[in-house]
Amino acid sequence: MADAEGLLEARRAADMAAEQKGGPGKRIKGADHLGWGMRNRLSRLIRADGHCQFLPIDHGYFQGPTRCLERPAETIRDLVPYADGLFVTRGVLRAAVDPDLETPVILRVSGGTSVVGKDLADEVLTTSVDEMVRLNVAAVGISIFVGSDYEKQTLESLALLVDECEAYGIPVMAVTAVGKELEKRTARYLALSCRIAAELGARIVKTYYCEEFDRVTNGCPVPVVIAGGPRCETELEVFEFVYDGMQKGAIGVNLGRNVWQNPHPAAMMRALNAVIHEGATPAQAFDLFNTLKQAA
Repeated sequence: MADAEGLLEARRAADMAAEQKGGPGKRIKGADHLGWGMRNRLSRLIRADGHCQFLPIDHGYFQGPTRCLERPAETIRDLVPYADGLFVTRGVLRAAVDPDLETPVILRVSGGTSVVGKDLADEVLTTSVDEMVRLNVAAVGISIFVGSDYEKQTLESLALLVDECEAYGIPVMAVTAVGKELEKRTARYLALSCRIAAELGARIVKTYYCEEFDRVTNGCPVPVVIAGGPRCETELEVFEFVYDGMQKGAIGVNLGRNVWQNPHPAAMMRALNAVIHEGATPAQAFDLFNTLKQAA
């Protein structure tokens, strides 16, 4: 215990400068009244500008050893420094990700079907909340399949997951999945799915880019990040839909195949960061990508 002799008395308020109340901090949609732990975890994932680029490598949970993701540790080695969050399953996290990682982790916690199974929508929760805490994750992610035969099942899983995670201050990211049913990726469907996810307690929603994307973000009271979807034909296409999505209310992206299946994935990550965090136009991002590609 410190020696009490010579301790100075606390100053009076009149002897001090006016108290600084603290600035408003970064603006996170729907997060004005969160507990400290929940807000802190979200703040680790979302930068001071309110934007984010997540790197998903969870595809193997239903696709197996996907091209360019056969060895996850090698895939992410040069990409993690440019990611604001890593979306991954617990198995790959333990086996292939350095525990000294500074990038926050979003843990994939739903699954149960594969590409050779009857229906990808037949998902359940696969990870306990004890495991989420043990792995010290910043958030967890779960797929929901609105409009499928398993709609109720996956929405119930989301609601149960939110109940468990709220007790520990862990944000839940809902993924509005539609499997191979591309015709469902419309503003009307995605706005419905995102709103339901938020209504059930998701703190972030990951969804597909679509025409009239502002209808999706405007009707969702929590942050929306853009999913990658099918691999684009050109890098410029990627920059164009990301830029438009950001202009229409998305806070960032969660792109996998359009990044790590590109012949120059690190250049892709850096160019996307220019769009997301620096406001670069698609043309500027494409120029940056080509410059970085040639310098590599």
